[in-house]
Amino acid sequence: MSTVIDGVDYGPLHQLIGSWRGDKGLDVAPEPDGEDKLAYYDEITFTPSGAAENAEEQNLVTVRYHQLVRKRKNGKIFHDQIGHWIYEPGTGMIVHSLSIPRAVCVLAGGTLERHGEETVFQVEATAGSETFGIVQSPFMLEKAKTTAFRLTLKIAGDTLSYEETTSLDIYGRKFEHTDGCSLIRVVYD
Repeated sequence: MSTVIDGVDYGPLHQLIGSWRGDKGLDVAPEPDGEDKLAYYDEITFTPSGAAENAEEQNLVTVRYHQLVRKRKNGKIFHDQIGHWIYEPGTGMIVHSLSIPRAVCVLAGGTLERHGEETVFQVEATAGSETFGIVQSPFMLEKAKTTAFRLTLKIAGDTLSYEETTSLDIYGRKFEHTDGCSLIRVVYD
């Protein structure tokens, strides 16, 4: 697959483009009396969204995505996420933005590494950061505050896997909410 689509060079982001499916996801989420482990199906679609220029100085390329996560036990959606992956060719900076319909938005930044056939995207955000941070509604700040976010996404050919940790202050304690899944590309878009 070419890195150039409609005249835009997507660099390492071209590897993400397409539709992906996974059936072995595991969500470890907080509950008032401990934690809950939930098996899930995962669907992610990445679509080229073009180039962007900031202040005639910064050139970026972006890929838009939509992720739907369904409970394996009944097929019901329990997580819906949208956002962008952004790459700055001039510096190699990787940025991941996401929004979930619980009134939480994250802008995470990080690095890209290549290990043979595998590309590894690593991004982080911290509440209160002026650059890569977390914005959340008053309810979430009071009841389920997100304090940090870390994501490692690995891709090699038609296999994508991720490990995500969302640090929470919830139910009167600190909790590391984790998700992880391995997906296979089912469609090139």
